[in-house]
Amino acid sequence: MRRPRRNHSAKFKSKVALAALKGDKTMAELTEQFDVHANQITEWKKQLLAQSEAVFLTKAERQAAESGPSVKDLQAKIGQLTMENDFLESALGRIHGPSAKR
Repeated sequence: MRRPRRNHSAKFKSKVALAALKGDKTMAELTEQFDVHANQITEWKKQLLAQSEAVFLTKAERQAAESGPSVKDLQAKIGQLTMENDFLESALGRIHGPSAKR
């Protein structure tokens, strides 16, 4: 019989990930202590390491990261799409048939 799906709180996840980072216990001991699979502990540990720099970001750095794509990136995408549209329009103009330019 399967165990029902469990949802762990952020506090619990951070506690487990920090315990894994300390390295004073083996993975088997951690899985037994917290009753969580070893793969899950490893995943939470990776997430903690990947997002740990966000703790030390300044307010200006957070706003810059959350602002989304830059104007330069958007203009480049617009240019690319315009070129693709022009190419397809010219290619469609060369086709002779009922589905050609309407």
